[in-house]
Amino acid sequence: MLLLVSSVKLVAEIALLAFAGQWLLGLLAGKRRDSNLFYRLLQVLTTPFVRAARLITPRLVLDQHLPLVAFLVLAFAWVVATISKVSICLETGVNLCR
Repeated sequence: MLLLVSSVKLVAEIALLAFAGQWLLGLLAGKRRDSNLFYRLLQVLTTPFVRAARLITPRLVLDQHLPLVAFLVLAFAWVVATISKVSICLETGVNLCR
């Protein structure tokens, strides 16, 4: 169970950092962000999460808001995974969680 919770937490962390990096690079690159290689790489990393956000949201949500929805869902998943990991580690002992 600890492996599953740690894996979910790791995937959420990677995706959250990719979203944050894409947002920051989008601010720096401006209108030419679509031609930026690193922006496109971060977009490839975040696309599956944006598509999953489209599946769980109603059609009323605009497509331009889907990255924010995906970010918030991932942040919630990260918090839940972190709390679960701490709970599991306290039950089994901290030495076994390393």
